[in-house]
Amino acid sequence: MKFGVLQFFSWPERRTPIQEVYRRALERVDIMDQGGYDAVWLAEHHFSTYSVCPSVHLMGMHVADRTKNLRIGTGVSLAAFYHPLRLAEEVALLDNLSGGRVNWGAGRGFDRTEMENFQVPIEESYDRFRENFEIVLKAWQEGSLTHNGKHHTFNNVEVLPKPLQDPMPVWLATSTQTAVDWAAEQGHAILMDPHSTHTEIGEKRASYNASMEMHNHSLSQDIPVARLIAVAETDAKAEAVARSGAEWTVGGYASGKKGGPPSDLSPEERVERYVNEVIVHGSPEKVADQLSQLNEEIGLDYLLASILSHETFIRLTDEVLPRFK
Repeated sequence: MKFGVLQFFSWPERRTPIQEVYRRALERVDIMDQGGYDAVWLAEHHFSTYSVCPSVHLMGMHVADRTKNLRIGTGVSLAAFYHPLRLAEEVALLDNLSGGRVNWGAGRGFDRTEMENFQVPIEESYDRFRENFEIVLKAWQEGSLTHNGKHHTFNNVEVLPKPLQDPMPVWLATSTQTAVDWAAEQGHAILMDPHSTHTEIGEKRASYNASMEMHNHSLSQDIPVARLIAVAETDAKAEAVARSGAEWTVGGYASGKKGGPPSDLSPEERVERYVNEVIVHGSPEKVADQLSQLNEEIGLDYLLASILSHETFIRLTDEVLPRFK
């Protein structure tokens, strides 16, 4: 099993200076670089304390400058909010300056506040995301780009630099079945979200595999599966961390007000759903057993860990990850 971290830059209740949030996150990145992790995937969000990282490409350059081994994933570049040529330039530049260590993850996003303030109508967001994504891939090919689309027209423009990696490894974020289906039809690798239940992840993964086969696509890339993780000395302490993380998530990032997944459940029921069906939590031994079981049941061969406490990160690094090497 490979291990990566889905790195949020959360600022709960603004309890500390924001510089402290960045310092702690980057200290973890330093440990990841020497601790056997495959990649850090940087979470882009805007206008929210859930992850105060509005530019994963700028943050990625800072990470590249202080690491040697770690791959740098965008988790994800919210492509609908960018001018596609600027996006292609920034990611390609990061790949060159990092020595070819970029994993480019792209997604549509779902936050209504982000869409409204970037003036991307929600009903246009799929079209804009898909066209921008396709333009980026075209821009990275040798030579000049000509494109006539619904939202953009370019004539014989050469985007430079090209990525150092050829081809650039690319993933699509897929929190909905619609996104899973489109990625499979196009033959792209996917990133699987941290908010679906384990059962839902297994169903979407099976659907993706079947659709890839139906469209005669083969895949050599990993499929990172994001899971919220809480590890502590005892199962009870880990469950308390998991519950606190679930309450924060339901109250903010995944709330209906933010445009998160619709739900008929009450907030209390949603918290219980996270604790019982979404979050992997327990002692190091229990978490290792759960991960092994999920690998057998749903194909969790690349864990993209969304860390719910500092203790979780330390115990995952020192006591869980070595069991899978």
